[in-house]
Amino acid sequence: MQTQELISVREYLSTSYRPDCDYVDGVVEERNVGETDHSALQMALAANFYERRREWGVTVLPEQRVQVSPTRFRVPDVCIVAGPRPKEQILQIPPLICIEILSPEDRLSRFQERVKDYLHFGVPHIFLLDPMTRKAHRCTPEGMFEVCELRTENPDTVVPVEALFE
Repeated sequence: MQTQELISVREYLSTSYRPDCDYVDGVVEERNVGETDHSALQMALAANFYERRREWGVTVLPEQRVQVSPTRFRVPDVCIVAGPRPKEQILQIPPLICIEILSPEDRLSRFQERVKDYLHFGVPHIFLLDPMTRKAHRCTPEGMFEVCELRTENPDTVVPVEALFE
């Protein structure tokens, strides 16, 4: 059985990772990124929200570190915050939206753990997108539900999933 060396929160925060990594209870976890489908979808998501940021009153933050608990940091593919750009460099209050994009080698069980972290932290809108199937799911405490649009309330936002794959 392979063991991983545990590192402190301080060491994690003082180390640069390319791409950035999650930190879960002392373990640095790599994120699957870097493939064209993933990258193109991430750009489409950020662009759609960014184009409407003033109308919706949101700030778009791709690959933003979010401290979901004292010993857990997640880095959603796209993070949306209600209101102006936060002053803190690492989010310590729940964003409006966390969006994760699947890569071919991702396991659903790994994403379920991420979703649990976001839900426990209080993120009201969590979406999981799969570029291979061109489908999106909204994640709630009750489960994952396929959706045809990324919709929120307070503020009201809506991005049709179909528009992300044009």
